[in-house]
Amino acid sequence: MSASVHVVVVNWNTGDYLRRCLASIARTDRDDVDIARVTVVDNGSSDHSLDDLDGLDLPLELVRNRHNSGFAAACNEGAAGSTADYLLFLNPDTQLFADTLSVTTRFMESDGAAEVGICGTLVVDDHGCPTISCARFPTLRVMFGKMTGLHQVAPSLFPSHHLGSGELEKSRLVDQVIGAFYLVRRELFELLGGFDTRFFLYFEEVDFALRARQHGAGSYFLREARVLHAENVSSSRVPAARLYHSLRSRSRFAYKHWSRGQAHALLILTLTVELTGRLARAALSRDRSQMAETLSGYRRLVGEPVRGLEAASARRQP
Repeated sequence: MSASVHVVVVNWNTGDYLRRCLASIARTDRDDVDIARVTVVDNGSSDHSLDDLDGLDLPLELVRNRHNSGFAAACNEGAAGSTADYLLFLNPDTQLFADTLSVTTRFMESDGAAEVGICGTLVVDDHGCPTISCARFPTLRVMFGKMTGLHQVAPSLFPSHHLGSGELEKSRLVDQVIGAFYLVRRELFELLGGFDTRFFLYFEEVDFALRARQHGAGSYFLREARVLHAENVSSSRVPAARLYHSLRSRSRFAYKHWSRGQAHALLILTLTVELTGRLARAALSRDRSQMAETLSGYRRLVGEPVRGLEAASARRQP
């Protein structure tokens, strides 16, 4: 009996990328997998990216939100009421290969995956070259190394946040797989209450993977499966907002999962060491727009009350 998959795609002004993503789902090999539903949750797009989606051989459902409710909230909305075996959260700027779904679901159905709750793939670019597929859970040491570049000169002391190609030569358990292709057992998703909607954008999959690990369900990098990812198609249009949400969500994650002292330290380093480094790079490259966007993103973060970030430490999920 084929495993069933409910695909959830959250869209915000991705244009033709969405159609190409859906077309790749329609072309996928379905011998070992049943695509129960494909739900596109649109967060108030203004680019007509939902137009002309007829004619695809898919059980397609469109959810149109008038406003941008955030990525995590939209994912939960798209997954609501699902009865499929698996939920696949798929970025609209991705494309599946013909065997991506069959390879991943076949693995998840195997005896060796009994303690795996989340499965990711080898992520490649338009040229077929591997890009970022997995990451370590953020720690203060990891984040400090990333801010200062020490992860490049002293990786034994300051491990890189993202796993390098040498660490992904074979399939293995990892801390987390990136959210571009995020295959989750539906029962696990329901057990954990879905994604934490306090993460408007970014780190929602990191938080979910950590909570899953705490419940005995690991994340697995399956190198034999691939997905093409264009990266940041939507957020690249609003770089200042992207930076703000990235920093804000990272701080929320720290206040939720780290000690208060470590979370405070991260916030201080973010506003001093990291900001200085970003501005210095912008100045050296004489990129005035990058400098303006950096300052804009940080101003929004500074305006965020610390108590608002700390509120994330009150865990609502099981």
